[in-house]
Amino acid sequence: MMGECSATLLDLLSRRRTVRLYTSDPVPEGHVRRLLEAAVLAPSAHNAQPWRFVVIETPEVKRRLAEAMAKRWERDLRRDGVDERTIAVELRFSLRRFTEAPILLLACLDMRDMDVYPDRARRKAEWIMGVQSVAAAIQNSLLAAAALGLGACWCCAPLFCPGTVRRVLKIPRRWEPQALITVGYPAHQPPVPPRYPLEEVVIWR
Repeated sequence: MMGECSATLLDLLSRRRTVRLYTSDPVPEGHVRRLLEAAVLAPSAHNAQPWRFVVIETPEVKRRLAEAMAKRWERDLRRDGVDERTIAVELRFSLRRFTEAPILLLACLDMRDMDVYPDRARRKAEWIMGVQSVAAAIQNSLLAAAALGLGACWCCAPLFCPGTVRRVLKIPRRWEPQALITVGYPAHQPPVPPRYPLEEVVIWR
């Protein structure tokens, strides 16, 4: 039984893909809840469970969020000297990505229950532990999506405009936006992405 369960998990890990294009089919609310239930089963530093989530399913809210983030990104691209044609292409894809996905899950970090230290080094380490905890929750949700036949994509755009995201979604100031996960039924089958061989990323001692 243990071997069978392990094989099933390894198969799921190998089948998970980053999906960016979705059908227009709605995602059942029960499936969304299962993604969130899987997320909060993740391990976390001190069991502080610093993850917070916002489920975004209303078309108007998705549009306002996508447009606000695109406007901020456009400013950054122009500051970087990117040409107008490339900017137009990038912004068009960004708007499509976040408005056409049936569900958006915003993952946030809340340091409220994490440990507090007087020195900068330990405060930074504690914050990183919180970020890692949220990342583990996100990974759980991605695996749950794959198990349910859903596609998902982990997008870190909110890291570059946290104030914009907070303002549009009216979330608490202490919630630090970390990622937007787009969710829906896949409209394509992405190829297997290349991976570095273990020999390049592992040291044995």
